[in-house]
Amino acid sequence: MILTGPEITTAAADGRVRITPFDEAQVNPNSYNVRLGPTLLTYTTPVLDAHQPNRTHRIEMGSDGYVLKPGQLYLGHTVEQVGSNTFVPLLFGRSSVGRLGLFVEITAPIGDIGFHGQWTLMLSPIRPLRVYAGMKVGQIMFFVAVGPVAPYSGKYQAASGPKPSAYWQDLAPLEAVAP
Repeated sequence: MILTGPEITTAAADGRVRITPFDEAQVNPNSYNVRLGPTLLTYTTPVLDAHQPNRTHRIEMGSDGYVLKPGQLYLGHTVEQVGSNTFVPLLFGRSSVGRLGLFVEITAPIGDIGFHGQWTLMLSPIRPLRVYAGMKVGQIMFFVAVGPVAPYSGKYQAASGPKPSAYWQDLAPLEAVAP
């Protein structure tokens, strides 16, 4: 089951959903609009390595926005800190943004129960596109979970700003991996 807009508003008021800042004007019939934060990250190494941290370049958008270029992955973030200890949040790009050729969440739309923070957005344009801090870029839906819950307490908890991949932190020691 998915929460309707009025239920999202109620759940935000009683703490089952946390959205900060919360603006009732951003509530849709069954989702909540989230806005693009002012900071972007791009990777600076020509080859990314999943087994180690990768260097990034930080971009702060001004009032004139920033032009995203095709063939480049940009890590952005939501203005809003969003999370729930009760519901499963899913984030998708808004259709208006998709119609501009911007992919907002390439492979990771699902959030874990218990995560609270700003969401890192994986932005990939198909043609040059000027984006602006504060633009409504995505929407989060909340789904009812069935069964026991073990809340998220992972490496991205309480994220503030865009976070590069920390996949390397998940690696098992090499001697434990069979050839």
